[in-house]
Amino acid sequence: MENYGKYLQHPIFSVVSEAAEALGTDCYVIGGFVRDLLLQRPCTDIDIVAVGSGIELARQTLRLLNLPEEEIHVFKHYGTAMFHYKEMEIEFVGARKESYSPDSRNPNVETGTLEDDQKRRDFTINALAISLNKKNYGELLDPFHGLEDLQRKTIRTPLDPVRTFSDDPLRIMRAIRFATQLNFSIESHTLEAIHDEAERIDIVSRERIVAELNKILLSRKPSNGFLLMDVTGVLERILPWIANLKGVESIQNKGHKDNFYHTLEVLDKIAAHTNNLWLCWTALLHDVGKPATKRFLPDVGWTFYQHEVVGAKMVSKIFRALKMPLNEKMEYVKKLVFLHLRPIALVEDTVTDSAVRRLLFDAGDDIDDLMLLCEADITSKNQMKVKHLLQNFEHVREKLKIIEEKDRIRNFQPPIDGGYIMEKYALPPCKEVGLIKNCIREAILDGIIGNNFEEAYTLMEQEAGRLGLKAVK
Repeated sequence: MENYGKYLQHPIFSVVSEAAEALGTDCYVIGGFVRDLLLQRPCTDIDIVAVGSGIELARQTLRLLNLPEEEIHVFKHYGTAMFHYKEMEIEFVGARKESYSPDSRNPNVETGTLEDDQKRRDFTINALAISLNKKNYGELLDPFHGLEDLQRKTIRTPLDPVRTFSDDPLRIMRAIRFATQLNFSIESHTLEAIHDEAERIDIVSRERIVAELNKILLSRKPSNGFLLMDVTGVLERILPWIANLKGVESIQNKGHKDNFYHTLEVLDKIAAHTNNLWLCWTALLHDVGKPATKRFLPDVGWTFYQHEVVGAKMVSKIFRALKMPLNEKMEYVKKLVFLHLRPIALVEDTVTDSAVRRLLFDAGDDIDDLMLLCEADITSKNQMKVKHLLQNFEHVREKLKIIEEKDRIRNFQPPIDGGYIMEKYALPPCKEVGLIKNCIREAILDGIIGNNFEEAYTLMEQEAGRLGLKAVK
């Protein structure tokens, strides 16, 4: 059997081994680090399990490293300790066994053996352990054939999968997430158990679910995860708004595309080009307003008029339901969902300077992300049509660049603000101030005047005169 000691290159391992020897404690590196080591993937976390006190082993390791006591973070309730060393987060825990009650995913914990600890792990590929004991340093302990599952690219539970997912239904999301991140398949009995236990996901906090969703969205091909969620019945429980996109309807031999699969195609394109989590969320939600706006018009076919408006309003509802941040991240997603048809309209019509200025004004610094989303939104199977649309988008990009360099609209700040108008005409905050400001802004966006003080000042005087206002001396 191969010895894996030579692969344990980080200096922490030899120190932990010395600390365990001094305490007379057996210890092992376990879980994700071992999995990623064997897959040759980068990893920034090291989990050490001690058959005994993980906290004492952590403290002894810290002493051997000559690091101050305050470097360590101890969580007595969980029996864990953690510190950072040479760009790695090192966590220590005592080996334990767990049992669960039906209404909670929080386990009852008892001290256990290494085997007990491996049994409580979610998947065989996460139950792999490598000994750090001097007597068998580097030996792989693999009671559930996790190494074979790594080689077969398979997600499988160490014990009965129904019990595994019933005990802790967050493992449902973790199974789907690992399958998506690693491009693995889920073993058939494990997949069937996810389907059977899907309703148990309801007891998991939305925050924990979103944490897994975020990792799925940032994977190379997130559609794999959403397809797994769909086939197992998980999607409709956690993201019913996305599940509602499914299906095709036909009337008078006129059908529409399946907006669910279209959305996944757009999402994959975005994920392939960026690691911007919030743009991935935008791609996922960009057509979420379509079910509510779907109409059939005999002379036109299927329409989804105003779905971008409805979808943008739904974003805040969805973020609240998922307990996601209600800050500038949500506003970013709302804005891009609302604007995602605007560049397409420019492609279809004559690209006027005024339309480009207004798009720059509304999108601001997010214009590049918006253009990326719009290009990804082209999922036609007609390659000639796709080529034509992409060429037109390139034309729009050129116009955006020219207009931005000339008119500086992207981060528009009016050359004359409300304070200046009130001072000039001795006005309190009132409707007239807003009318003048709006007149100046619209004139700049329409290209009637340039984005500069002199032309704005002249227009201000004209509009003030029209409103019967007189400047104070």
